[in-house]
Amino acid sequence: MDSVDAPDRYVSFKGIDCDGNSRQIIARLRSHIDDPAKTNAFWERFKEKLAVADDVLKRQADGLCLLCSNVYYIADLFEEYDDEEGLAMLRQLEDECC
Repeated sequence: MDSVDAPDRYVSFKGIDCDGNSRQIIARLRSHIDDPAKTNAFWERFKEKLAVADDVLKRQADGLCLLCSNVYYIADLFEEYDDEEGLAMLRQLEDECC
């Protein structure tokens, strides 16, 4: 079953674009952790998990699950680099989708 036919597993959040919101946060997160000065072993492993998150056959978790499972680490990173917009996006995702 491809993603077009897959049922929305977040039925209680019907009408909220959790996948789209998570992609925006992942892009924002990557703007930090792709910078060699801001990364570490944790973020390098996180990037490996993100690389397979869209592959249904290989993944252990999709992007949304990875974000929700690591919200505190991501919040710490956004706080460390004064990324208020990233924090606001993350809070909204946590409230609406996690």
